[in-house]
Amino acid sequence: MVIKDYHRLASRFQWNYLIMDEAHRIKNEKSVLSEVVRRFRPRRRLLITGTPLQNNLRELWALLNFIMPQLFDVTLDFAALFDFSRLNTEQQQHQVITTLHRILRPFMLRRLKSDVARDLPPKREIYIFVGMSKLQKKLYADILSKNVEVLNAMSGSKTQMLNILMQLRKCCNHPYLFDGVEPGPPYVEGEHMVEAAGKMALLDKLLPRLKAEGSRVLLFSQMTRLLDIVDDYCRWRGFDYCRIDGGTPGTERQERIDEFNAEGSKKFLFLLSTRA
Repeated sequence: MVIKDYHRLASRFQWNYLIMDEAHRIKNEKSVLSEVVRRFRPRRRLLITGTPLQNNLRELWALLNFIMPQLFDVTLDFAALFDFSRLNTEQQQHQVITTLHRILRPFMLRRLKSDVARDLPPKREIYIFVGMSKLQKKLYADILSKNVEVLNAMSGSKTQMLNILMQLRKCCNHPYLFDGVEPGPPYVEGEHMVEAAGKMALLDKLLPRLKAEGSRVLLFSQMTRLLDIVDDYCRWRGFDYCRIDGGTPGTERQERIDEFNAEGSKKFLFLLSTRA
């Protein structure tokens, strides 16, 4: 079924229940999708999401406003009410968090994986700290030297400081994220991809071991260009993999997930963008 006119659909019927999956997609109340669903006037509304709070409280307010617009109306400065920047002590912050939880409790039914998938083993988180390569250390020092006056005086704008931070993050991930650093042309896949970055050196040690023991790997990154580098690395090492990022068409995403999950699948790696 294809629906082209949501406005007519919203006004033509008196809907009893509106259920929306992936509800964080309406976290911006001014987005096209948000404006469309707000035209519906159902008797009851249910939002389903794994991430009700992603970036800021304004997004959480947008969801609450959709659920109960008469209570969470546009005049309520929700973000200001829970503004941590004006709080001086941990006790004050704890009180605000407690208040926020009390407000959310009547509207939110939380379910953990342990509640609905009890056959899953407990999650283990292991943090591995990795040093930088010589090339990374040089680039990192160059970035700091270039911006030393701004950093020492803390005189830069918020945008300028965030840009410096982003450059340092790119350096820590892989130096080839900077134009002109990768040797070439011609650009050839090889050992240099591993030697250039501490994270890649560790990955090159972990993946063969995981593959040998029969494990399969989901690899996440916020940067699609870093996934491009890992993509090249996988082809060079001969790892069979799938990939989903922001550029993957919606029609292909489930196909790739099914391909990875298929019984007897040879896919060892799944490269995923956290922003997809």
